[in-house]
Amino acid sequence: MSQLATSKLSPNQIEDSQYDWRFWANVPIYPYSKRRTIQREILPNTIWTFDQLQGIFYVVVPIRMTVIRLDRGGLLVYAPVAPTKQCINLVQELVAEYGEVKYIILPTISGLEHKYFVGPFARQFPQATVFVAPKQWSFPVNLPLSWLGFPAKRTQVLPADSSQTPFADEFDYAILGDIDLRLGQFEEVAFLHKRSQTLLVTDTIVSIPDRPPEIIEQDLFPLLFHARENGREKITDTPENRLKGWQRICLFAMYFRSSVLDIPALGKIFKDAWRSPDKSAQAYWGLFPFQWRSNWQQAFTQLRQDGRLLVAPILQTLILNRAPKTTLEWADKVASWNFKRVIPCHFTAPVAATPTEFRRAFNFLEADSPDKLPEADLVTLKKIDALLYKPGIIPPPQPLLGNRK
Repeated sequence: MSQLATSKLSPNQIEDSQYDWRFWANVPIYPYSKRRTIQREILPNTIWTFDQLQGIFYVVVPIRMTVIRLDRGGLLVYAPVAPTKQCINLVQELVAEYGEVKYIILPTISGLEHKYFVGPFARQFPQATVFVAPKQWSFPVNLPLSWLGFPAKRTQVLPADSSQTPFADEFDYAILGDIDLRLGQFEEVAFLHKRSQTLLVTDTIVSIPDRPPEIIEQDLFPLLFHARENGREKITDTPENRLKGWQRICLFAMYFRSSVLDIPALGKIFKDAWRSPDKSAQAYWGLFPFQWRSNWQQAFTQLRQDGRLLVAPILQTLILNRAPKTTLEWADKVASWNFKRVIPCHFTAPVAATPTEFRRAFNFLEADSPDKLPEADLVTLKKIDALLYKPGIIPPPQPLLGNRK
């Protein structure tokens, strides 16, 4: 369950130009050139999060940057988001009170939605040193980081030994990977802020809230678009529709297509589009190729698991099962740390959680673990998996391990 935190957003008081993100075409995902930011104080005078939203086909989820005050003055930034004027102004308020941004951390090598913000963000803070996860790569051509906008003279690779960093007295970290996927590699760096007992993670762990996060409700159209039963239904703003839209978005984001989602016949899709009350481009000209079964909320409940820590199904079926031993060793190391809250880069944060609860999220890699998602909801992801590994595009999944406890 998320802990209480104060937030700062004044959308009615901020000029629209404050949301501009002019490099949106480099990674053209929703909301494209306009990105609002919500700043939340997680721990007074110590930790702040900066939430924006992102998505494809209105399947939108939060993306999050975390800023931590350093004991000797200054700030550390974990996983930057789009440096819009609004976002930078909010960070500058912290700079004015607590000192300059000293360190910027890129904790992933494959998360493009995190990587492509780092260069523009770093240019806003020319005194900061950028630390990146080892073995960075780009596709289709593996380019030097300086060609991707990273400041060449200020960018360093995180050493394998966390004690070799200038912030070692305040932070520990553990590197997962790299996991070879043939097309590229997967790697993530979890950070522990020792004093506040706070764990920072990027993509491996999420916690799904039952209601839409605050940043998602700043743009209601995606919620209301997915709340409908068919293309003929009017897009209507009600509390019930916001909730329904969010929960269905979660099923989309986690499973692509869960067992409770059907695709209507093509003729019905076009017939409903013809009768749609909204044929605008924003509403995809009335096209709505989704039909939810009556038990879809049960699937959401099974996915959410009361908000406990969860490894996203996409990572379970397509990535981490390529290296179960490596992943569990990393999870064991992280679980040996002393923390009481987790701040992931997506969905809700902060999450009150213990090391034991963190480690439990990875039990799906153990053959005899009961902590597994419904097989019926994983069918589409496993079909994608087979399409990729059978012709050798990616490695096959490795056997699950015996219970290590």
